Amino acid sequence: MTNNPERPAKTADSTGDTATCYCPIGGVMELLSRRYAMQLICVVGAIGPVRYNEIEDTFGDASSSTLSSRLEDLAEAGYLSREQYAEIPPRVEYKLTEKGEQLCHRLEPLLEWVEEHEEQ
Repeated sequence: MTNNPERPAKTADSTGDTATCYCPIGGVMELLSRRYAMQLICVVGAIGPVRYNEIEDTFGDASSSTLSSRLEDLAEAGYLSREQYAEIPPRVEYKLTEKGEQLCHRLEPLLEWVEEHEEQ
């Protein structure tokens, strides 16, 4: 069976029942479980094309190196695009790619659920 990393694999157990294996999402979960990854997707999605300083202001006490690393990870994975302009001082803007927009849209229900249950 060929697994598409974008879809859960369907498997049959010894009784013939079909079960869903979510193993292929391991890479995405590993990335999203890194500090600030999901929040960065949501912030960039909410603000639109955004400069690093605006992102940094949103996160307050987060270390600059951690934010930079996470932005790099998300861009490398294809969720963010990074545009650097040839200006003095240098200007860099981040925005969601189509893949990032899809992820942001799917994270919204999770975030709503967290908000509902955080108060309890």
